[in-house]
Amino acid sequence: MASTSDRLVELGITLPTVAAPVAAYVPAVQVGNQVWTSGQLPFIDGQLPAVGKVGAEVTAEEAEQYARTCVLNALAAVDALVGIDKVTRVLKIVGFVASAEGFTGQPSVVNGASNLIGEVFGEAGAHARSAVGVAELPLGSPVEVELIVEVAV
Repeated sequence: MASTSDRLVELGITLPTVAAPVAAYVPAVQVGNQVWTSGQLPFIDGQLPAVGKVGAEVTAEEAEQYARTCVLNALAAVDALVGIDKVTRVLKIVGFVASAEGFTGQPSVVNGASNLIGEVFGEAGAHARSAVGVAELPLGSPVEVELIVEVAV
């Protein structure tokens, strides 16, 4: 079976540099055989690609791609802490979507994160999930994603 690093190469995916925290926290912590990431914004080279609410300034399709970027940032945090090849299972994704009034497509937005996890981890990527609509996110981000994974110790 190919390693996760090998799978990322097959998919043409390079994990980004870990995003610098925007407040008083660390990107990820390990507790026993689990790694929990802090909420990750869709930073690309230290910048948000968009700000605003999904269903108003940001389309659901754009937000789905931003959720994918968020989970890449979460995987980068896991990789920096323990090494991506130690991940044995993805346990949970929590996605937050800054939602315009009346927007109810949070599950499809967070599919951007879930689908990428499935591509990378296959069956080990089957996870529990929450997709939550919120009024505002840090720095005006349209999406934020947290990840919980099981790792070999």
